[in-house]
Amino acid sequence: MATDPTAYVRFQGTVPRARGNFPGVFGLVNGLARDGRLSAEQERFRRANNDWYDAVCTDPSTVDPTVYDACVNPGAAAWFKPTAVELIARVGGCLEILAAHGVECRRVRSTDPGRVVYEDVHQIVVVPYAPGGHLRL
Repeated sequence: MATDPTAYVRFQGTVPRARGNFPGVFGLVNGLARDGRLSAEQERFRRANNDWYDAVCTDPSTVDPTVYDACVNPGAAAWFKPTAVELIARVGGCLEILAAHGVECRRVRSTDPGRVVYEDVHQIVVVPYAPGGHLRL
């Protein structure tokens, strides 16, 4: 199956949260850290990786504090633009951490993942079309 070069990319868990949306890869890894489950090496990687993304990527909530507000933008989720190749490539280390802890995470692609509520050079944040954050694939 060929990969669509125009598709947005998201890495998300396979188990929905209480509201029905699927947590993203960074939220999953940060959750393991909050629970004290990461090894010292994994924690060093997580912190360095988060610092790198913070330096390279804009946190959408610093531009629009309501972007992830469940009432304003229910199920809002960030997707990488297909041109964010370096950012997408760095997710691999996070996927390794999740796999080591038995946390499933999948890569999903869509050319139209939802209604765009934020956009910058690297990413979009969308409210999914379907209830609960499920994608139309």
